[in-house]
Amino acid sequence: MHTQDLAVVRAAVVRAAVVVASAAGEGSLLRAQCTGPIAQKGSVPMGFHHVAYTTKDVEATTHFYRDLMGFPLTYTEVQGHGESWVRHVFYDIGDGESLAFFQIQGVGEKEGYATDVSESVGLPVWVNHAAVRATAAKQEEVRARMEAAGIKPLMELDHGWCQSLYYGDPNGVMVELCRDTPGFTPDADEALRLVLADPRTVLES
Repeated sequence: MHTQDLAVVRAAVVRAAVVVASAAGEGSLLRAQCTGPIAQKGSVPMGFHHVAYTTKDVEATTHFYRDLMGFPLTYTEVQGHGESWVRHVFYDIGDGESLAFFQIQGVGEKEGYATDVSESVGLPVWVNHAAVRATAAKQEEVRARMEAAGIKPLMELDHGWCQSLYYGDPNGVMVELCRDTPGFTPDADEALRLVLADPRTVLES
């Protein structure tokens, strides 16, 4: 089947699914999607290779993540031509995963663009953030380095299943050091029930 024909088929399937969802009631499309073969128990999840943000100060970002957070700087690439360029920097957060940052110049960015991912779009700073796994020892190690640098935590919370220490990076991104205590027990059925439930009803029960 040609690529154009496949696109037509996919569009028709989506339209049909939307019609079915509208007829069957709120949440039916999500229920159908969540019972597909990819969502079945026993499937192997994919971890992050990297998550990328943007920075206007790559030196301050490197100091924060490498020297204070303790994430090794592992790779940097620079691409572009003349006054238009991109620098892509990677910091190792463990288990083959990285936190990455773009520093950009003349590649389509708007003047005065923001590097944070919450407050500039009207959200509290804690909404969009990056969380990395940490032990109690690692949390205290980072805390000591931050205190020596005059940096205080944005907050520290006990969520019941984890203990979290939060810092703001030079770009306005909040980073969480998350220690499982002991973590949550995966329950796909209950998780889906709460995804589809009215939060007000859940809180009232």
